[in-house]
Amino acid sequence: MKLQIPYWLIILSGCGQIFTAIIYPYIRHKVFDWYNDVKQLKPLNQEIAKTYGRYIQGLNFSFGVITILIPKDLQNQSNLAIAITTLIASYWVGKVATQIAYYPMYSIPQKRIFKIGSYGMNMLFLLFALVFTLLSIINIFKL
Repeated sequence: MKLQIPYWLIILSGCGQIFTAIIYPYIRHKVFDWYNDVKQLKPLNQEIAKTYGRYIQGLNFSFGVITILIPKDLQNQSNLAIAITTLIASYWVGKVATQIAYYPMYSIPQKRIFKIGSYGMNMLFLLFALVFTLLSIINIFKL
Protein backbone atom coordinates (compact mmCIF):
# COMPACT_ATOMS: atom_id res chain seq x y z
CA MET A 1 0.00 0.00 0.00
CA LYS A 2 1.42 3.31 -1.08
CA LEU A 3 0.98 6.24 1.31
CA GLN A 4 -0.23 9.49 -0.17
CA ILE A 5 -1.13 12.85 1.21
CA PRO A 6 -4.43 14.05 -0.29
CA TYR A 7 -3.94 16.51 -3.14
CA TRP A 8 -6.37 18.96 -1.55
CA LEU A 9 -4.10 19.16 1.51
CA ILE A 10 -1.03 19.75 -0.65
CA ILE A 11 -2.87 22.44 -2.66
CA LEU A 12 -4.11 24.02 0.58
CA SER A 13 -0.50 24.17 1.78
CA GLY A 14 0.51 25.83 -1.49
CA CYS A 15 -2.25 28.42 -1.17
CA GLY A 16 -1.25 29.03 2.44
CA GLN A 17 2.37 29.61 1.47
CA ILE A 18 1.31 32.16 -1.14
CA PHE A 19 -0.92 33.79 1.47
CA THR A 20 2.03 34.12 3.86
CA ALA A 21 4.04 35.81 1.10
CA ILE A 22 1.24 38.25 0.35
CA ILE A 23 0.50 39.09 4.00
CA TYR A 24 4.19 39.35 4.99
CA PRO A 25 4.59 43.09 4.21
CA TYR A 26 1.44 43.92 6.19
CA ILE A 27 2.68 41.97 9.21
CA ARG A 28 6.08 43.64 9.08
CA HIS A 29 4.54 47.09 8.79
CA LYS A 30 1.42 46.97 10.98
CA VAL A 31 2.25 44.35 13.59
CA PHE A 32 5.98 44.72 14.11
CA ASP A 33 6.63 48.32 12.97
CA TRP A 34 9.57 46.73 11.20
CA TYR A 35 10.35 49.58 8.84
CA ASN A 36 10.90 52.08 11.65
CA ASP A 37 13.20 49.60 13.41
CA VAL A 38 15.17 49.01 10.22
CA LYS A 39 15.65 52.77 9.77
CA GLN A 40 17.76 52.74 12.94
CA LEU A 41 20.34 50.47 11.29
CA LYS A 42 23.34 51.60 9.26
CA PRO A 43 22.49 51.93 5.54
CA LEU A 44 24.19 48.68 4.52
CA ASN A 45 22.48 46.77 7.32
CA GLN A 46 19.16 48.30 6.26
CA GLU A 47 19.62 46.90 2.78
CA ILE A 48 20.67 43.50 4.12
CA ALA A 49 17.56 43.35 6.33
CA LYS A 50 15.31 44.37 3.44
CA THR A 51 16.99 41.82 1.16
CA TYR A 52 16.42 38.99 3.63
CA GLY A 53 12.81 40.09 3.99
CA ARG A 54 12.41 39.82 0.22
CA TYR A 55 14.10 36.39 0.24
CA ILE A 56 11.59 35.14 2.80
CA GLN A 57 8.68 36.54 0.86
CA GLY A 58 10.02 35.16 -2.42
CA LEU A 59 10.65 31.70 -1.00
CA ASN A 60 7.19 31.49 0.54
CA PHE A 61 5.61 32.54 -2.76
CA SER A 62 7.79 30.24 -4.86
CA PHE A 63 7.19 27.24 -2.61
CA GLY A 64 3.46 27.91 -2.89
CA VAL A 65 3.53 28.14 -6.67
CA ILE A 66 5.58 24.94 -6.98
CA THR A 67 3.20 23.16 -4.61
CA ILE A 68 0.08 24.24 -6.50
CA LEU A 69 1.45 23.59 -9.99
CA ILE A 70 3.01 20.15 -9.46
CA PRO A 71 1.44 18.40 -6.46
CA LYS A 72 1.66 14.99 -8.14
CA ASP A 73 5.33 15.46 -8.90
CA LEU A 74 6.00 16.26 -5.25
CA GLN A 75 4.85 12.71 -4.44
CA ASN A 76 6.46 10.73 -7.26
CA GLN A 77 9.46 9.61 -5.16
CA SER A 78 11.99 10.84 -7.71
CA ASN A 79 15.28 12.35 -6.60
CA LEU A 80 13.92 15.79 -7.45
CA ALA A 81 10.76 15.17 -5.38
CA ILE A 82 12.96 14.13 -2.47
CA ALA A 83 15.13 17.22 -2.85
CA ILE A 84 12.28 19.71 -3.17
CA THR A 85 10.08 18.27 -0.41
CA THR A 86 13.04 17.96 1.95
CA LEU A 87 14.10 21.55 1.21
CA ILE A 88 10.60 22.91 1.84
CA ALA A 89 10.18 20.73 4.94
CA SER A 90 13.52 21.94 6.34
CA TYR A 91 12.55 25.54 5.70
CA TRP A 92 9.22 25.26 7.53
CA VAL A 93 10.52 23.07 10.37
CA GLY A 94 13.22 25.70 10.87
CA LYS A 95 10.57 28.42 10.90
CA VAL A 96 8.49 26.56 13.49
CA ALA A 97 11.58 25.89 15.65
CA THR A 98 12.50 29.58 15.46
CA GLN A 99 8.96 30.59 16.44
CA ILE A 100 9.11 28.32 19.48
CA ALA A 101 12.66 29.15 20.53
CA TYR A 102 12.79 32.90 20.04
CA TYR A 103 9.48 34.58 19.34
CA PRO A 104 7.69 33.89 22.64
CA MET A 105 10.17 36.28 24.26
CA TYR A 106 8.65 39.13 22.28
CA SER A 107 5.17 40.45 22.46
CA ILE A 108 2.98 41.39 19.56
CA PRO A 109 0.55 44.27 19.85
CA GLN A 110 -2.42 43.23 21.95
CA LYS A 111 -5.12 44.00 19.39
CA ARG A 112 -7.48 41.05 19.02
CA ILE A 113 -6.88 40.70 15.28
CA PHE A 114 -3.12 40.45 15.81
CA LYS A 115 -3.54 37.77 18.49
CA ILE A 116 -5.87 35.74 16.27
CA GLY A 117 -3.55 36.29 13.33
CA SER A 118 -0.58 35.09 15.35
CA TYR A 119 -2.33 31.82 16.17
CA GLY A 120 -3.49 31.46 12.57
CA MET A 121 -0.03 32.02 11.13
CA ASN A 122 1.55 29.60 13.59
CA MET A 123 -1.02 26.96 12.62
CA LEU A 124 -0.19 27.54 8.96
CA PHE A 125 3.55 27.20 9.64
CA LEU A 126 2.91 23.97 11.51
CA LEU A 127 0.71 22.68 8.67
CA PHE A 128 3.45 23.40 6.13
CA ALA A 129 6.09 21.72 8.30
CA LEU A 130 3.94 18.61 8.76
CA VAL A 131 2.79 18.27 5.15
CA PHE A 132 6.25 18.65 3.67
CA THR A 133 7.97 16.53 6.30
CA LEU A 134 5.48 13.74 5.55
CA LEU A 135 5.95 14.21 1.80
CA SER A 136 9.71 14.05 2.26
CA ILE A 137 9.53 10.87 4.39
CA ILE A 138 7.14 9.21 1.94
CA ASN A 139 9.47 10.09 -0.94
CA ILE A 140 12.70 9.06 0.79
CA PHE A 141 11.45 5.73 2.13
CA LYS A 142 9.25 4.99 -0.90
CA LEU A 143 6.22 4.47 1.35
